[in-house]
Amino acid sequence: MANEERGGRPAKAFPAAAVGDTGSRLHTVRLGLWLLAAVLAVRQVAAVLTTPRGERLTDLATWLGHDGGPQADGSLYASTRFTGTPFGGLVLRPLTRSAEQALGWGWTFGTLLLVAALGLIAARALPRPVGRRTATLAAPVAISLLVLSLPVRTTLWLGQTSVIPVLLVLLGCFVARGQRAGGVLTGVAAALQPALLLFAPLLWSTGRRRAAAASGLTFAAGTALAWAALPRDSQTYWVHHTAGAGLGGRADDLANQSLHGALLRLGAEGPLETGLFLLIGAAVVALALRRAVRYARDGQLLLAVAITGCAALVVSPAAWQHQLLWVLLTAVGVAGRRASDRPVWPVAVVLVMTLPATTIVPNLPLLHPVRDNTVLLAALAAATAVPFLPRTSPYFRTPVPTRYAEPVPARFRHVPLLPFLRRVVTRPNLLLELLLIRVTYTAYSKVRLAATGDSHTQGRARAEEHAHRILDLERLLHMDIEYAVNHAVVEIGWLRNLFDFYYTSFHFAVPLAVLGLLYWRRPVDYRWARASIGFTTLLALIGFWLYPLAPPRLMPGLGIIDTVNGVQDFSRPDYGTLTALTNQYAAMPSLHFGWSLWCGLVIALVAPRTWMKALGLLHPLFTAAAIVATGNHWVLDAVGGALVVAAGFGLAYLFQGPRARPQVAADTGTGAGPGPGTAEPKPSGPFPTQGKPVREEPARK
Repeated sequence: MANEERGGRPAKAFPAAAVGDTGSRLHTVRLGLWLLAAVLAVRQVAAVLTTPRGERLTDLATWLGHDGGPQADGSLYASTRFTGTPFGGLVLRPLTRSAEQALGWGWTFGTLLLVAALGLIAARALPRPVGRRTATLAAPVAISLLVLSLPVRTTLWLGQTSVIPVLLVLLGCFVARGQRAGGVLTGVAAALQPALLLFAPLLWSTGRRRAAAASGLTFAAGTALAWAALPRDSQTYWVHHTAGAGLGGRADDLANQSLHGALLRLGAEGPLETGLFLLIGAAVVALALRRAVRYARDGQLLLAVAITGCAALVVSPAAWQHQLLWVLLTAVGVAGRRASDRPVWPVAVVLVMTLPATTIVPNLPLLHPVRDNTVLLAALAAATAVPFLPRTSPYFRTPVPTRYAEPVPARFRHVPLLPFLRRVVTRPNLLLELLLIRVTYTAYSKVRLAATGDSHTQGRARAEEHAHRILDLERLLHMDIEYAVNHAVVEIGWLRNLFDFYYTSFHFAVPLAVLGLLYWRRPVDYRWARASIGFTTLLALIGFWLYPLAPPRLMPGLGIIDTVNGVQDFSRPDYGTLTALTNQYAAMPSLHFGWSLWCGLVIALVAPRTWMKALGLLHPLFTAAAIVATGNHWVLDAVGGALVVAAGFGLAYLFQGPRARPQVAADTGTGAGPGPGTAEPKPSGPFPTQGKPVREEPARK
């Protein structure tokens, strides 16, 4: 019964040795994940405690009054930096004095213990049935994600108490025995963060009416107690600041990820903003509670709690970064009928909650409303829009499987094929691909910049020394054509403009276009091409790190003209808005040429027409001419780019096997696949063999 409930298979279906090996591997993975969680926790604590005292746990000072004395010496809201309720100040303030005297050690470790408890409860509350692997690994994974999340990191850094309300709600819903005890815990959480009173109607609608009544009475009693003990602060919080609005900073600050803050950032003010806030907030609450009740009755109580918490964030007057943990808990929801769609929501949530918004959303004026409200949009989506599957759905346990090409033997005995590079013949989820491409490119930019110590000015002498060596080698090989080509192009205006445009515009546009076309028309080849360009870029980053190289245009005394940015002052080079954002000494190998060569080879391999293949191969030739003519690369940089491209294709072949080449691209649709027992749709595409079964051609040796 236990095995079936957990979703496992009977032990007798496997040989004893296989079961033992699987259990041993699972135990090893579990230990590794716990070690990772411990390392991350120690790293976060060390980052806080090694910071000078005046720069860490700064929000603790807001609890201590003007001179750090008892409550009578000052108001909680004297500086408007304190964002908690009067009840929170009354109950938790005595703890802060000892925390401050202990230099924050006790407070920081205490907060870390609360985070660990939160992760353990969330792992235990996963909706049943839960597989053995998930049950074993859920706790360390949950704690690691919580420690990495921006809300927890901000809480540890500032010395905030925002983990406590979330933990109290989870304790009330999943740990407390009896409805009254659970309701009291939820009511205390609401007294600390008033928007959490939304859990009372959730409890009432799911049949826990005693818990709902207890939570409401506890909230009222706590608020009344605080009003009696701190009348001036209660007047300030509930009347003057309308349940905390305006405390802790400007309401339109980017850190306020509530609906109120978003409307102010979008320009709504006065009665218009108030009306929109009330109207949209009421709609969000009604829809979110309806969804939460449905999932709670379906047995997914943790998801129901997370959805309600997201709705509370939306309708709060202020939802600061340290209060946004509810969004991370929605990662437990199952969304998508296809197996390839399942990772989309958890990955998006983890990225939103662990990375800055500028990392996820490009810095384009058109996308600024999205970038400025990333967490709010995620909370809105979780509360009202994401179609989480009920447990009664046939796709909940058995999604439409991903189809793979027939497996091939490893290239070498001691180099196994990588499981995550399996040769998939179906189109991946577009949103997931865009998220991963964006984050990968941001990481690439950071590593490229860090190759000379996070500054384009550091390592200049070393980069110039390497450039002299490259030039000497080119002279030995009679390849030093940079000066002649550069000055010849400068004399011809239209040709100079053509090469400048080609250099600045085609570097990103062509690879993205190739990937986009492969994704849409040739999903089988898309996986293979993506792996090869990924390996190519990784090898190039290693080259940037190990061998910083000054391009010809930044070499004093050579007379090379920077045709794109003009003549440079080599002590303070200026190449536009990218001066402080890019590493100009990342020249070897040339990814301008490398990516263009990758495009040319991919087009030559997959294009159906000869003229298309020839046109694709012209692109690296034009790029090679452009990088030399504009003074941005040496000829040997292009040779280095060609080498990393060859190595990239070689590594893809080594770890993935030969390119899967079915006659037809299977399952080219991007929507949900057919359900159990439903016939597969006929494939469509630009191939002359449309409608035939998928069959992989023999791999060429």
